[in-house]
Amino acid sequence: MDRQTYVLEARGIDKSFASVKVLSDVELHLKPGEVHALMGENGAGKSTLMKIIMGIYKSDAGEILFEGRPASIRKTSDALKLGIAMIHQELSPIPEMTVAENIFIGRETESRFAPFVNRKELNRRTQALLEAYNMAGYIHPGTPMKRLSIAQTQMIEIIKAVSYQSKVIIMDEPTSSLSEKETTELFRIIGLLKAQQVGVIYITHRMEEVFTLADRVSVFRDGKFIACKEVRDTGREELISMMVGRELSSGYPQNTAPKGDVVLEVRNFSRKGVFENVSFQVRAGEILGLAGLVGAGRSEVVRALVGYDRLEQGQIFLEGKEITVSHPKDALRHNIIMAPEDRKELGLVLCRSIRENITLQNMAKLAGKLFMKLGREKQACGEIASLVTIKMNSINDQAGRLSGGNQQKVVLAKSMLSGPKVLIMDEPTRGIDVGAKAEIYKIMVELAQKGMAIIMISSEMPELLGMSDRVVVMSAGRITGELTDMTEHAQQDILKLALGGI
Repeated sequence: MDRQTYVLEARGIDKSFASVKVLSDVELHLKPGEVHALMGENGAGKSTLMKIIMGIYKSDAGEILFEGRPASIRKTSDALKLGIAMIHQELSPIPEMTVAENIFIGRETESRFAPFVNRKELNRRTQALLEAYNMAGYIHPGTPMKRLSIAQTQMIEIIKAVSYQSKVIIMDEPTSSLSEKETTELFRIIGLLKAQQVGVIYITHRMEEVFTLADRVSVFRDGKFIACKEVRDTGREELISMMVGRELSSGYPQNTAPKGDVVLEVRNFSRKGVFENVSFQVRAGEILGLAGLVGAGRSEVVRALVGYDRLEQGQIFLEGKEITVSHPKDALRHNIIMAPEDRKELGLVLCRSIRENITLQNMAKLAGKLFMKLGREKQACGEIASLVTIKMNSINDQAGRLSGGNQQKVVLAKSMLSGPKVLIMDEPTRGIDVGAKAEIYKIMVELAQKGMAIIMISSEMPELLGMSDRVVVMSAGRITGELTDMTEHAQQDILKLALGGI
């Protein structure tokens, strides 16, 4: 195809970090007005290429062309000036600033009394954007970002990218924190962008999104470009084969572990306006699924259970004995461990190494009387990192340089090393590719077979049905039902209960 028909090209891109080559002769070609899906396992190089296009990283070789001409992109502002914007998987708003201030940061409207910001004009422009994308009803320009949910923050990031009047918008796992309704709204926005001839690079691990949205799909594997296909000319099995380069089981591993005694019982958990009279049990060897729509209160309940959030009323029983958890260290002492959904804020210290992150909540197990036993620490961290198959050059690699999926594996490794009696996994496969998902499912079943009690919160219905022995469903802060039979009708039953049983 003629180069002039592309709005963006990446050709022959190489990139190495130290001695590790993460991209080798990679290419990507984006047409105006198309949605181009980018797929590959975690660590395949997708996000690295996008960061090169955005000027965050500098490539070792290759070239970027914009509208047929070589582009010099040395920093993010260069990309934005050209008309290239990116919505990152890991959101980074400024919590204390307002929605309007976050959207127009660096582009604040100045009044004739410069250098003062014309906040009225800033809010007016933000309000127009919110109205254009059907969000004015529940988000105000003057609302501080810290008051927004993760899903609402994601939508504001999308509006921010649109506000640059970009010709290319890169979306990295944009639906990972969105409800079904918000996802539908995002797809509507993408339709508007296509109609305006904006090219969209759409990174996702969700096959259904590729076949719903994308015109073409490029597949990366191990830092190499594998193929580009018209979506209408390919299928799920072909894409998976190109992504992983190996056979994958299409099903979920069966948890055959015998169900033992009740390990954990939550009784009458309540917090005004958030959840009310929530009670459930989980047994040794059992995987208990917590289902519900965004805002149902699932994450809030388990955050209160491990001491992250305040609990107004309720009791916790561990192996039949009542315990008190008012701080995360109390949960840790009782071997109740949580792998949180938000790995950036609660799961990891991104500026520290993999080893330090795994060690963080396990220092008492690895230290001597006065000092950390470095040999014991290195061995334990290396073994657990290998078990969860973290792709790394060294256990001393910085956690922030890992792909999102490998960061999630570090969170899991840290949790497993703690030796929990109860492991709570909040969206354990969020932003993780099909190969890594299969590995995490296998680990979950192995842990259950060793007698661990597992609580899994998931927004993916096939995952809930495939991995759970039982599913407890929440709606508007209350438990609306429980399912033990994961038959073909269970999905409809869960959805009905999630909507309040109507």
